[in-house]
Amino acid sequence: MGSVIEREHSATGSMALGQWAVIGMCMLFNMINGLDTLATAFVLSSLSAEWALNGFQQGILLSASLIGMASGSTFAAPMADRHGRRPLLLASLLLSGTTMLLSFWAQGPWSLALLRALTGIGVGATLVGANVLTYEHASLRRRGLAISLQSVAFALGVSLGGLLAHALNETVGWRYVFLAGGSFTLAAGLTGALWLRESFEFLAVKSLPAQQADHRPALSNVATNSPVPSLASQRLFGRGYRQHFSTRQWRETISLATAFFLVMFCFYFVVSWTPTLLVQTGASETHGIKGGMLLNTGGMLGALLLGLGANRYGSRQLLLGFLLLNAVLMTLMVPATQVLSLAIGMGFTLGLLLNGAIAGLYILAPQIYGTGERASGVGLVLGLGRLGSILSPVVAGVLLDAHWSSQALFTFYASSLLLAALAIAWGRGGTEERAGRSRN
Repeated sequence: MGSVIEREHSATGSMALGQWAVIGMCMLFNMINGLDTLATAFVLSSLSAEWALNGFQQGILLSASLIGMASGSTFAAPMADRHGRRPLLLASLLLSGTTMLLSFWAQGPWSLALLRALTGIGVGATLVGANVLTYEHASLRRRGLAISLQSVAFALGVSLGGLLAHALNETVGWRYVFLAGGSFTLAAGLTGALWLRESFEFLAVKSLPAQQADHRPALSNVATNSPVPSLASQRLFGRGYRQHFSTRQWRETISLATAFFLVMFCFYFVVSWTPTLLVQTGASETHGIKGGMLLNTGGMLGALLLGLGANRYGSRQLLLGFLLLNAVLMTLMVPATQVLSLAIGMGFTLGLLLNGAIAGLYILAPQIYGTGERASGVGLVLGLGRLGSILSPVVAGVLLDAHWSSQALFTFYASSLLLAALAIAWGRGGTEERAGRSRN
């Protein structure tokens, strides 16, 4: 394991191979999450044809995993503060892998919807566990990059999962998409069971006797000079979420949860409607699909760029810049569709900025909370944010029924990014950034 001094040095210095191995495994988990999350979307046309699904049933199937993800982030992820990050990740992978396999034998839309919701619970908890474990294993200098790589991995999983799903769906049928996803998930869980190690920071806090808790900070906070909660506050699991709305951190919790909600609200509109908008303005369906792929490719680049720049420029400042620029570009998206190459380039840039903003939120979230409350805090913020992704297509549908134009829709959703920027500006930022400002 190494000495305490070595581990404290790794919080600010170069990262050892073991630290990168844990971060790499969390990236693997998130790649699998990308496939598991959108498995239904990949095969929806085949499902609809086989079961003669109406629009409502299709919507339920698409929303089931998102509802499960919100529940998993909010209610399952906090168990990591009580039992550890590693057990949560392994249990979540087991749940999502098993329910993906069982989806192979689903006999109708309602049984599949239930299984998709259970898969979503596992995915939601895994996303939080991977974020927190990455944060606690990465050095202070590399935390922004390490966490943004988790977003890159998720987007890469969506892209590769889409290619795999298309191949399986066209050859052996939609059921084998779930069979493959479940097999990959359980294999990733087995890899974690063999080689994934627990957070030293979590173990250090859990091993402290009560009388020492107020005098020995958690390892990662040694480098940040940020306040660390006492052991009593570290062990608040089961007492609700009141600690996240205490005098010390209510403002950060509300600002970050609001920003997550608004960004996810906009993200799912852009992902859903940009390819369709391209087709409606005269592009071929192939160009529309390529536009959607470029949106995702831009997203991976955006997350990576924000992670690389977070340490130099501050993740909060970059996040604000990404949000404001994205809001401006969204209002120009509809006029840009008059020129196909410009529209595709605009879609790529929107994906870059939106996914970069999401990566920035993932970087900020674990900074706000102490070790013993970090998983529940991040889970709460992510869970509330997922509500934005659930409401987004519903709101868009209502506005379309009210005969809103494409320009009005994009302007409306752009305003959510402006509100998200205001929420971030109103918050105080993460503990690491506050500590950095105090030292300057």
